[in-house]
Amino acid sequence: MNNSETPAVQNELRTRVVVGVALVAVTVFTLVVGNHPIGQHALWLLVTLMAMGILSEWSALVGRQENKKLAIYALFIPLALMSPLAAGPSFLALGMIFGAALFVSVFDKSLRLAYGVIYAGLPALAVLYLRGIDNGLLILFWTLALVWATDIGAYFAGRAIGGPKLAPKFSPNKTWAGLVGGVLVTALFSFVLHAYWQLPFRLVLLSMPLAVVAQMGDLFESWLKRQAGAKDSGTIFPGHGGVMDRLDGLIPVAPLVAVFMLVTNS
Repeated sequence: MNNSETPAVQNELRTRVVVGVALVAVTVFTLVVGNHPIGQHALWLLVTLMAMGILSEWSALVGRQENKKLAIYALFIPLALMSPLAAGPSFLALGMIFGAALFVSVFDKSLRLAYGVIYAGLPALAVLYLRGIDNGLLILFWTLALVWATDIGAYFAGRAIGGPKLAPKFSPNKTWAGLVGGVLVTALFSFVLHAYWQLPFRLVLLSMPLAVVAQMGDLFESWLKRQAGAKDSGTIFPGHGGVMDRLDGLIPVAPLVAVFMLVTNS
């Protein structure tokens, strides 16, 4: 790196840090006030915007922008049903997500956009469900933080160790060392939550395979971007790209955690 590039790199890093901290702060604050009626509406609004952003970016990546509005309108029906003023997160909302996907597939005459409805809708439903269960604040915070910890651990382990690439056809920068580092950091973080905040130990054990799932979600989004010839899924977050770029690991993890909690708590 030459000296003329250093200020630009530093500015980009500063932007990434500031925007990243702001996103985490908004998310954590919304989770904390989630039990208050105003907080419930704020969380639903945040999740709804998240889902719509994901679907909007998905439509661009799969080349189905001409019917993007149709898909967003269809997805908003189950999202509205998840509102605190309606039925909330429920099996009815789950059925409506798949119903919306079916509707989109018929009118779009393609499954590519319909898959996006499910891809955006399921994590939204999962996040709202997890916040409403017993000890939901801790469990949802753990769900989000394990994805963050996986990304951080993978980034620093990959840079420090390097080595064989994990999936060069999908993402040329990810390494096996990064994957192992992400899993270990996530497991350590989860154990700290268990030791000091009574996170159930079964979730500490679950954190390791979920860290792998988070990385697979990242790889899947990287594959989508490569297929579309795009560097980022969007530009809404300076220095971070789009909504999918920030949530690619959470998208598969949140529904899996929701299913696990539903089964183990029933």
